[in-house]
Amino acid sequence: MATANILVIDDDQDLCLLLSRLLTKNGYEVATANRGSVARDLMSRKHFDLVLCDHRLPDSDAPAMLEHIRSSSTGTQVIIITGYSEVRLAVELMRKGAFDYIGKPLFPDELLMRVQDALTAGSGTEPPVPGQKRAKSGKTTNASYVDGTGAAAQLIVKHIGLVAPTDMSVLITGETGTGKEFAAKRIHAESTRADAPFVSVDCGALPKELAGSELFGHTKGSFTGAVSDRAGSFEQADGGTLFLDEVGNLTYENQIKLLRVLQERKFKRIGGTKDIEVDVRILAATNEDLRKAVAEGRFREDLLHRIQEFTIHLPPLRERRDDIPRFAEHFIGLANERLGRQVEGFDDAALKHVMDHGWSGNLRELGNVIKRAVLLSTGSRITADCLPAVVLSGSSGPMSSTSTDEGLHRKSEGQGAEGLKGVANQAEREAILQALERNGYNKSRTAEQLNIDRKTLYNKLKSFGLEV
Repeated sequence: MATANILVIDDDQDLCLLLSRLLTKNGYEVATANRGSVARDLMSRKHFDLVLCDHRLPDSDAPAMLEHIRSSSTGTQVIIITGYSEVRLAVELMRKGAFDYIGKPLFPDELLMRVQDALTAGSGTEPPVPGQKRAKSGKTTNASYVDGTGAAAQLIVKHIGLVAPTDMSVLITGETGTGKEFAAKRIHAESTRADAPFVSVDCGALPKELAGSELFGHTKGSFTGAVSDRAGSFEQADGGTLFLDEVGNLTYENQIKLLRVLQERKFKRIGGTKDIEVDVRILAATNEDLRKAVAEGRFREDLLHRIQEFTIHLPPLRERRDDIPRFAEHFIGLANERLGRQVEGFDDAALKHVMDHGWSGNLRELGNVIKRAVLLSTGSRITADCLPAVVLSGSSGPMSSTSTDEGLHRKSEGQGAEGLKGVANQAEREAILQALERNGYNKSRTAEQLNIDRKTLYNKLKSFGLEV
């Protein structure tokens, strides 16, 4: 098996060196770049199977780099490296085609696990088409789906049970990370089409120039790169279910083509002249208000009526806190299986932090945080030390530090100082931690932002009971 090529993009030279050594030691070929321009030059001369990209770069950022990679290297997986205070942005980037995100400070075991998952996902004999998550026949499984216990969860289960046996088109709405694809799989699994294909397409991750080919297929020679005939998602899903995630991102031209398929149940491949008839049930999902998109002229009203014969809304996690313990327990079970651990749950302090957190990334953020916590746990229960700073803070900014093998190690909860000096020390400590979090634990940028040199920053961290 060929050695995977990985590109690390981060302006922290120490981190690049650290990751290069870690990944090389584990059998990967690694290149590094400290600027977006350097990374683009490297990618123009060599194919990389995986890119680890810091969210903030001196001359670029993760959204711009992701867009470049999607348009120039369709077989490359991308993992975003970010601070946990930026989890909402990271989750949005996953909607645009990133495979995953990983929060700083980085842990070797967690990083290697994410790298392996990304490379496995992209290890087909042909590079995967961006946006197509899977196309398979047979009954879908629901090992990753769990019902909540609150009123909102009971209503969702009721609606799925009512609409699943029908052939109605369903629009699933909700914020990013609320589990829209899981709900779609549940509808398919409980439908009369359960033994037929379930094909999922992420319209938000599809490059505009490839969306038509991905949905409807193409004939050989119909455009540059079309070296053979290819069946699109509609043909692959014939007899089953086609799930269009983030359907609002389709271009107006492809909206027209989609409407025709829904009306006539037939279409032509790009470059083709023959009508192809299909029997496909459409499930669609969006995290935006499509009625507003209609009013702004970005989405066709007639198409909205076609895909919205029935609507299921998935509330954000912050509005269904009664379900958090149930979901957390489920994610702990998945993490135990994935990591070979036997964690049983949270201690009281950790559970309180989990319940109080805002979860802007919803279930996806919760799953990532718990997987990380299970990885760091040394006992049968997850303690507060295993949670990222943004969860410990109970808000968007960190109130405490986190433990790490390669970054910061938590040494004490507080300094125990008294009076005004203690208040000043605590305020300074929190200001430094917040600056570290904002800068993705890049100490050079943090020192510059705080107007101190790097050595002073190191001394401050040590004086506050932290070590680097």
